[in-house]
Amino acid sequence: MTTALANRTAPNQSSGLLRVSFNFLRNLSTAASTQKPGASSSSSPASKKPKRKKKKNLFEVAQFLPNWGLGYHMAKTHWTDVSYQITKINLYKDGRHGKAWGIVHKEGLAAADAPKKISGVHKRCWRYIPHLSKPGETTVNLVKPTENDAKPEAQEA
Repeated sequence: MTTALANRTAPNQSSGLLRVSFNFLRNLSTAASTQKPGASSSSSPASKKPKRKKKKNLFEVAQFLPNWGLGYHMAKTHWTDVSYQITKINLYKDGRHGKAWGIVHKEGLAAADAPKKISGVHKRCWRYIPHLSKPGETTVNLVKPTENDAKPEAQEA
């Protein structure tokens, strides 16, 4: 009976020893692979490159503007002093593709009377030009009247 118990415990002891040795080797190999001499750890935020912000096409820019950007000025990022005032947009069902028409503006002044179809609307290089006039916005000059202005009016009356 004792020999039978000894025979049963012997395989359990050898399998336990085998498990311990495999765990030791696994821990040793993962510790060696994560710590390389002369290299900083890969989990530090300084070593990671910042993600590049994906540029937007004309429709992705226009979707955040009121009325899908109608009346607002947009331009490609590499254009200088040229923009389009959006007059018409035809969107496809997904909302990221379509066709657009606008009036070209050079240095803030309209360069054409009639709108024309805008080319390259699907390219990822469009931006909104906030400093140009917005639709429905009129530039009102609020000047405080001075005493000198009031005197000629009083003299005329």
